[in-house]
Amino acid sequence: MSTWNTGDIPRQNGRVAVVTGANSGLGLVTATELARHGAKVVLAVRDTDAGDKAAEKIRRSAPGAELEVRRLDLASLESVRTFAADLTSDHTAIDLLVNNAGLVILGPHGSTADGFELHMGTNMMGHFLLTGLLLDAVSRGNAPRIVSLSSIVHKTVTLDLDDLMSERDYDGSTAYRRSKLATTAFGLELDRRLRAAGSPVISVLAHPGLTESNLTPRAVQHLDTREQEMARNSSLGTAQPVEQGALPQLYAATAPDVRGGQFFGPSSPDELNGHAVEVQPSSQAADPAFGRALWTASEALTGISFL
Repeated sequence: MSTWNTGDIPRQNGRVAVVTGANSGLGLVTATELARHGAKVVLAVRDTDAGDKAAEKIRRSAPGAELEVRRLDLASLESVRTFAADLTSDHTAIDLLVNNAGLVILGPHGSTADGFELHMGTNMMGHFLLTGLLLDAVSRGNAPRIVSLSSIVHKTVTLDLDDLMSERDYDGSTAYRRSKLATTAFGLELDRRLRAAGSPVISVLAHPGLTESNLTPRAVQHLDTREQEMARNSSLGTAQPVEQGALPQLYAATAPDVRGGQFFGPSSPDELNGHAVEVQPSSQAADPAFGRALWTASEALTGISFL
């Protein structure tokens, strides 16, 4: 696995893949490689103009790519429901769902259309609802799998389910990290439930380490000038190109030997860069009791019950 790269991706012909946040960064790389290897890729994006431009870019590097651009705003449960209903009316079977999109706003408290804290509502709750609504279609896929995008920073926080929306002690960076902890716990609990149900679907996790696309102006725009400079300098020598950062999720999405519940990230000891290898989640993310409690809370908040 240590030398695995995009040249090792098996042919994806006949497969339908949905990639959230596919218009830029890790999502764009993932969508491009899946399309280049023959998959029909649905670019699920908040801004369809940006999605159309991404599709044009993919077609330039993958002539003949089969692509669909569809609007999905994960910060709105209504948008998620509309997207899922339209998608499943056109595709009764989905082979791969990559829950890639992630909001990073390290600034003042913000809320989704449904009143959730912006990071938790977008990164976790939106994907939870989307997964539940698409699960029947994914279950009808060929060797179906769901990949959820974590972050190494999920290991730096804990999450109190009594303050899931960070109302007691909001901090933008901490809220983002907590949303990624929740996403990781969700992916692992999803796999436990899929196996218990005898489902053919597997749930797999990946994180990109520190990639150039992660440290964006949007992520640091609320810091002062000195803090922004320190953040950029801290990444020098460790940040890797987005094409390298996407390898763990591409491995999770396509490698034939992947098993449900596995977690992939970069190979360096600090998991910031390198080739794709299996890594370990934090103890809280891996705790089945925490996973069950988070699942119950997510069902209540999103209004969906599955598995």
